[in-house]
Amino acid sequence: MTTPAESSLRAVLEGGARRLAEAGVPDPLVDAELLLAHVLAESRGAVQVAAIRGDAIDPAPHDAFDAVVARRAQREPLQHITGVAPFRHLELLVGPGVFVPRPETEMVAQLGIDALRADASPRPVGVDLGTGSGAIALALATEVPHAEIHAVEKSPDAHAWTRRNIARSGAEVHLVLGDLADALRELDGTVSVVVSNPPYVPDDAIPRDPEVRLHDPAAALYGGPDGLDVVRVLSVTAARLLRPGGLLVIEHGEWQGAPVRELLTADGWRQAATHPDLTLRDRATTAVRA
Repeated sequence: MTTPAESSLRAVLEGGARRLAEAGVPDPLVDAELLLAHVLAESRGAVQVAAIRGDAIDPAPHDAFDAVVARRAQREPLQHITGVAPFRHLELLVGPGVFVPRPETEMVAQLGIDALRADASPRPVGVDLGTGSGAIALALATEVPHAEIHAVEKSPDAHAWTRRNIARSGAEVHLVLGDLADALRELDGTVSVVVSNPPYVPDDAIPRDPEVRLHDPAAALYGGPDGLDVVRVLSVTAARLLRPGGLLVIEHGEWQGAPVRELLTADGWRQAATHPDLTLRDRATTAVRA
């Protein structure tokens, strides 16, 4: 028989967090709060306040919470369960078939945003190659509204998610389904900024986290023996698209800054520089079109 303490929202929340901790989920209380907020259609802050206040929880949402905690305990990504992922000021729809955007990519987008804002053109052109959920492209379009933004995605599954996110945001992004090597030839020599978060995990470096290993699309993760196969293609494509003085921004693994700089410099790019994220890990490299 359930006691009042056991049916309190706080007790249910703490119980869910314990189950997630036992399953090895990295931030169990955070995920439990977000899952309960999803079930209750409330904000995480509202759930925290309700727990402090000592509110009770009705049987139906209690059961629904138990069900989503069980899914998360199987290491299904939190974002697949809630259906959304935060990115900067955006809330993006995500699920099977598309790479879940990461917080570290927010600084990659910032580099592109800063470059577009600094461009003297009344309508600078920005391109996101391999857009996935549309995270970077939509950040550029919504934070630099006077810019013209194009996005390219090869995967039909990911392209469908991008299309949904563009429609949901109301932003103007020109989306293309196609290979980044040949896309947007009509823009050759006119683009101010090219940004990309390509697959950069070496083929034999299987991610440890089940959420990544089992649920992110392999095509969005693995980049060949050294992880840089797609970066090599990006270097050529971006050089074709960018105007002289235009900026290329590439996300990469924290140990790949030096090889990415060497690759770009060998291809004729100028001022190749690697930038740390907020945790001081090298996360992105920029270079200027000669």
